Amino acid sequence: MSVDNCIFCKITSGQDVNTVLEMENDEFVIFKDIKPASQHHYLAVTKEHHNSLKTLNKSHEDLVTRMEEGLKQFLSEKGVTTDDALLGFHLPPFITVNHLHMHAIAPRSQMGFLSKLIFLPSAWFKTAVDARLYLSTKEA
Repeated sequence: MSVDNCIFCKITSGQDVNTVLEMENDEFVIFKDIKPASQHHYLAVTKEHHNSLKTLNKSHEDLVTRMEEGLKQFLSEKGVTTDDALLGFHLPPFITVNHLHMHAIAPRSQMGFLSKLIFLPSAWFKTAVDARLYLSTKEA
């Protein structure tokens, strides 16, 4: 399902010529974040429109795992270590695009002060591990 006015729906379907898709599979695409929080900042965005992590349930745990593994593999192939990487999701109302997307930020240790606050694992930002724990409590 695609939402007409969603920029991420346009990007994942290849309708946005200004965004370079770095990687694509049947479920998601990976591209650079337009406001990088560190030297390497990419987004894995689902092709199917989901508003956010909050709209998912237990049945989506494997999707989160595949997004995380896809981003880690992508970073590794670019020569970026994942030992100092942050992967996760913002929760509403702390998201700028209402379309499910996982951030991959590396090196985490080189993030600026404000970025460290924005991406601080907390009630508003869930790491991939915390996202799966959150989804495990939600009925399918």
